Amino acid sequence: MGLGRKLDVPVSDLSLIRDMWEVRVKKHRQKQRKEQERVEQSALPKIDQQWQYRIYCKTLKTEELNLLHRYLERSTLTGVQVNTEEEQQDQKDPEESKLIFQLDGDQWTDFPRELRWMTYLRQWHVSGTKISRLPEYLALFTQLTVLEIPKNTIAELPPEIGKLTGLRELNVSYNRLSKVPPELGNCENLKRLELTGNRNLSDLPFELSSLKQLVHLDVAENRFMSIPICALRMSGLQLLDLSNNDLTDLPQDMDRLEQLVTLFLHKNNLSYLPHCLGKISTLKMIVVNGDTLNCCPTKLCRNPDIKFIRLCDRASAEKKEEEEKNKRKRWREQREEEEEEVKKDSREKEFIEAYISSLKDRDTIPDSTTKVSISCLL
Repeated sequence: MGLGRKLDVPVSDLSLIRDMWEVRVKKHRQKQRKEQERVEQSALPKIDQQWQYRIYCKTLKTEELNLLHRYLERSTLTGVQVNTEEEQQDQKDPEESKLIFQLDGDQWTDFPRELRWMTYLRQWHVSGTKISRLPEYLALFTQLTVLEIPKNTIAELPPEIGKLTGLRELNVSYNRLSKVPPELGNCENLKRLELTGNRNLSDLPFELSSLKQLVHLDVAENRFMSIPICALRMSGLQLLDLSNNDLTDLPQDMDRLEQLVTLFLHKNNLSYLPHCLGKISTLKMIVVNGDTLNCCPTKLCRNPDIKFIRLCDRASAEKKEEEEKNKRKRWREQREEEEEEVKKDSREKEFIEAYISSLKDRDTIPDSTTKVSISCLL
């Protein structure tokens, strides 16, 4: 190429390139999802699981094997309800076919080994244990619809939770979470998400914006300083609990939550509420902190269709009342001092006037006068 030769470089709109790239990414994700569904519907995972179960049984002693069989037929664990495949096929009522696994008590530090073979379970209810992590085989429970694991010591949710696409309810309240995996956004059928009381939780991943069917979001008693962006994109949200956090203000586009019915904001540091809340026609209840709130739209606090509740901390209310009493007491004392000063000045003026009038009747006027203060006790 010669030095004097010109090179034409094609220039195009970057937005077009970005749109093309987003379309390709979307198609790629759809392809991955279809492949995942095909694998899940395939019989190969079930066959592999059966072989793994047989291999596992070979490693057990006779007594352990009998115990395992009895456990699978009717578990000795409190609250575990297990049905055989034949019983599930005979049952016509879908409500009766729900399989529930319950585990509680601080004696448990891990899930029982036999749980990995119960992939047909529909619900987990685990609470009050010392379990700190979910099992690595969680992704095998593709039929799981309810995952209730509050009041444990769980420090993180594994990315495999995103494979539980049938999940409807997830409760991880009062654990030790500091973050939520973005893969949870793949659980698009989720309707209820509770993350109360994890203390170290301060944000939610943007990927949770895809939870369009979510109607209940509870992130109370955490360290949120602002409303997560993903929460404003959950268009079906009806209840939002943000109480007992570190919020100082609310975004001006909260009216994007067009189906919001209940909003909990108490125990925060909010001094005002945005006017956009008045545009949410479905809103029926707002609970705020009455100690710090100074400005509120009239459309909210005087709307007969909205229950506007102000909660005041009793200790702060008593402190405020005590400060008010002290203020009134200081004002009275200051007023009494001023009145006394005025009386003193008036008495002094009267004395001077009387003294001057007395000098008129005298033949001689003294060069100087000593002021004497006399108090009389009546």
